[in-house]
Amino acid sequence: MNATDTATPTPAAPWYMRAYARPRPVVPVVRLQGAISPEARPNRINIASAEPLLTAAFRTPDAVAVAIVVNSPGGSAVQSRLIAKLIRDLADEHDKKVLVFTEDAAASGGYFIATAGDEIIADPSSIVGSIGVIASLFGFVEAIEKLGIERRLYTAGRNKSTLDPFLPEKKAEVDRLKQVTTDIHEIFIDWVKERRGDKLTTETDLFTGEFWTARRALELGIVDGLGDLHATLRDRFGNRVRIKPIRPKRGLFQLPRLPFTGAATDAGDLTGAVIAAIEDRLAWSRFGL
Repeated sequence: MNATDTATPTPAAPWYMRAYARPRPVVPVVRLQGAISPEARPNRINIASAEPLLTAAFRTPDAVAVAIVVNSPGGSAVQSRLIAKLIRDLADEHDKKVLVFTEDAAASGGYFIATAGDEIIADPSSIVGSIGVIASLFGFVEAIEKLGIERRLYTAGRNKSTLDPFLPEKKAEVDRLKQVTTDIHEIFIDWVKERRGDKLTTETDLFTGEFWTARRALELGIVDGLGDLHATLRDRFGNRVRIKPIRPKRGLFQLPRLPFTGAATDAGDLTGAVIAAIEDRLAWSRFGL
């Protein structure tokens, strides 16, 4: 036999080289933190800020799933629905499974967003639920009378001054507001039933606005499991899983913003920032957070 007829076998690479030559599974992670509001402020969630992050996450090459961390006491019903719908549209477009992880709270609009996930994994102490709608207003009628202030209001259209805080409350206007909140509540309920109808163990008292710790919510079918992001992803995809945070892009010369600095350019902006901070504090305090 001619020596050239026999090929010399290529030595196999050592096992440790073969192991690390395999591509690592990638899971992009989007964090949605804060109250849900159309306002472009720090620690606020809205479709404008969430869309580029979610789009980047679902376009991540070789992603085995997309993880979304929700930590929100709720807020705008419209922004919540827009974000939840975007998550489902992107998941269908890219054929990706969505794992949602809750932290301190995924309540009201925060829970609306969370239900866009294929699974909801919550910290045992997370506050979840609050499937309801709230509208809060102030009334200053007696205050302006005591201060000797005369209210002058001119409108075209008999309902343009509905629920004006400086005018006496009218039953017809309150009934109209209640109808609006009822309509929005029904949209919320329909979404939860569509996303989790076969998982809910009961519908009794689930849609009253009540909220629960995740341990109780698991029994009700409000969430799918208890756990945290890192442990769950390692358990699902192995210890070599690469968790890839998707963060907002910063400009070349943009510095991190400190509270009330950088965002406030005049007294009006500063006042708005203070009011926003108070509103955020009140939103979280409803859940003892």
